[in-house]
Amino acid sequence: MTEHLQIGREGPIQTLRFNRPEKKNALTNAMYRELTKALQDAGPDDTIRASVFLGQPGIFTAGNDLSDFIAASQDSGWEGHALNFLFALAESPKPLIAAVDGVAIGIGVTLLMHCDLAFASGRSTFQTPFVNLAAVPEAASSLIAPRLMGHARAFELLVMGEIFSAERAREAGLINHVHAPEEVGPAAMAAAASLASKPQEAVRLSRRLLKGDPAEIKARMKEEVQLFVQCLRSPEAVAVLQAFLQKSSRVAE
Repeated sequence: MTEHLQIGREGPIQTLRFNRPEKKNALTNAMYRELTKALQDAGPDDTIRASVFLGQPGIFTAGNDLSDFIAASQDSGWEGHALNFLFALAESPKPLIAAVDGVAIGIGVTLLMHCDLAFASGRSTFQTPFVNLAAVPEAASSLIAPRLMGHARAFELLVMGEIFSAERAREAGLINHVHAPEEVGPAAMAAAASLASKPQEAVRLSRRLLKGDPAEIKARMKEEVQLFVQCLRSPEAVAVLQAFLQKSSRVAE
């Protein structure tokens, strides 16, 4: 277990709260492992009817821990932990819901594309700076985002690395509703409770019809991760990441 992920229950709802605020909830290998296990365990558990992703006030998650990015260039096995989590998202038979308050970066944005419902506060921002870090999109976002928001907006988000406001994310179909910060979590939990009260087989079958066969999603995830790691091991990416870490260290001082 890691203290950086709080796994809880509210009746039939599983909550998955990122709890690493001192590092802007950046995801580590240990967090990926726990997230994967929680989603996989929820699948056959009839007492769990939905899972809700939550962050901390003002920060959802800043994405992958950059030190793990650096380690990925040295065959750390990071991509295996990340890919297992992504597969768990794609294969989840239970509804997935997200409550975003504040900054969402990288996987903090792309995991929303696998959620059935997503809520955000008006102060939330969404960015996927993969190309800025000399990498490529992940979580099958290169497949899902153009279908969700069209090529032009997907290109702005995934390649240009533009920051989307909560309202623009809503217009693009990335989130469902915008709320005041204190209302985001309760709105997500209320939606989860509503889903939990519905006939579960009908919910399961309806989700399958809407999402389709996860094989295509998983194949794209695997392709993206292979290219992602290939990029991260390039001299270009190593230089970019080292410069970013040095800049962050100076700011911290």
